[in-house]
Amino acid sequence: AVGSGVEGIAVGDEVLGHVLLAPPIQAGTIAEYAVLPAAAVVAKPAALDFATAAAIPLAGAAAAQAVDAVDPQAGQTVLVNGAGGGVGSYAVQLLAARGLTVIATATPDSADRVRSLGASTIIDRTAGDVTEQVRALHPDGVDALVNVASFDPADVPAGAVRRGGKISTTTVAPDDESLAAAGVTATSIMATPVREVVAPLVDQVVAGDLVVSVSTVIPFDQAPAGLATLGAGKANGKVVIELED
Repeated sequence: AVGSGVEGIAVGDEVLGHVLLAPPIQAGTIAEYAVLPAAAVVAKPAALDFATAAAIPLAGAAAAQAVDAVDPQAGQTVLVNGAGGGVGSYAVQLLAARGLTVIATATPDSADRVRSLGASTIIDRTAGDVTEQVRALHPDGVDALVNVASFDPADVPAGAVRRGGKISTTTVAPDDESLAAAGVTATSIMATPVREVVAPLVDQVVAGDLVVSVSTVIPFDQAPAGLATLGAGKANGKVVIELED
């Protein structure tokens, strides 16, 4: 069904979208039926299967907004912390498409995939301090950090960024005092997967210019296990829950 005044979407259309973190369903949902704001719904191209479509809105929007927030310029080097996950996989591609040099943190089992998405250098986040590893390669620091991992501010590798550089983060950021001491600025990102943000990403996926990293598709009754995988930071790409036909 569609509400009154909704344009561009009709009953029976195949669509994709995201339950925005706002009323009436403020915490998101995993459900067969849900009410979505029309602004968050995009027509699904026939060439796109539903599992792939489901993996685009939230992660893709978060990545696009995080990349825009650091305003990367041609010739710069950007570190993506958490590149193996759903958001990070998009961020690497979006940065590489702009001609940036991308350094990415990943685990050994996801390193090849992240490199194939456009990262020129992989930092093994299991092999030691990320900041120290980056500084060993770039003594003056990188130009920007897109942080999509680390829920402890102490684990965000802000020290890898040069003075005057920028940080965007979808999780947490160091405190203002630490940022000021390092001479960097940070922007916290709350993804807004509305049509204007998601539709261009869908077009890029259909055109083959953007790869959707789906690590696994699981049935609805395994949703708790899927959420546990995400919570433990062990998801290589997006985890998609498939409802019964």
